[in-house]
Amino acid sequence: MSNKLITTELKGELKDFLSENKKADLVTTYLFFLEKKFHLAPVLFIKEKTIYQSLTKLVEKLEEEGKIWRETEIKIQVGQPSVNENTKKIYICPFTGKVFGDNTHPNPQDAIYEWVSKCPENTERVNGLKVKRFFVSEDKDVIHNYIEKRKEPVTKTVYSSAITGKLFNTKKAVIEDFKKNQLKPLSLVDVPNQNRFNMEDDLLTFIQDHMDENKISEFVEAVNNEGDFQDYLSHWLES
Repeated sequence: MSNKLITTELKGELKDFLSENKKADLVTTYLFFLEKKFHLAPVLFIKEKTIYQSLTKLVEKLEEEGKIWRETEIKIQVGQPSVNENTKKIYICPFTGKVFGDNTHPNPQDAIYEWVSKCPENTERVNGLKVKRFFVSEDKDVIHNYIEKRKEPVTKTVYSSAITGKLFNTKKAVIEDFKKNQLKPLSLVDVPNQNRFNMEDDLLTFIQDHMDENKISEFVEAVNNEGDFQDYLSHWLES
């Protein structure tokens, strides 16, 4: 088994790692090895304070639970609204499609609050008062929908982030925003030291299973058989 445990590619990666981290102990080196061998890419989901085994597994889980995007509809009203090619952020009334742009109104957020509070089409009430619900989007494709002048109002299906509420033109755009703003990549070496965060079950089970004394011994034997790591082996044994 030892001869198969470390491939030529893994051997090269281990040599590079140890060359850059000359004082790395056995456990640290072993965790680096596991990450490369099993192609792990741990990520911290900041909102949940939980570390997942990979971005792919996290996104799949959240999509199954409906916690990453939601399908919704927006109205695009008749005429030319206050949006142009330089608009970066818009505030949209869900009842009429009225929109305010960040570069076409001095206080677009105040304006949308005032608009929905007086909007006749707004029939939603909480404790007898009109709700001040509205959409926000920085997606250039969503914004572009409001630049084109239309003869008739239209209703369009878009996607909102289940985390921030922002609108996007596609599910892919929601996920890309999620990756950019809600996650922090980690190395497997750093995961055990993240005491402020939880580990999802699959990752926890993986680490517990592979931190078995016999498996670590197999790794040491495999490293020893490679013949290029004697100085590091001596350091680990002394420690």
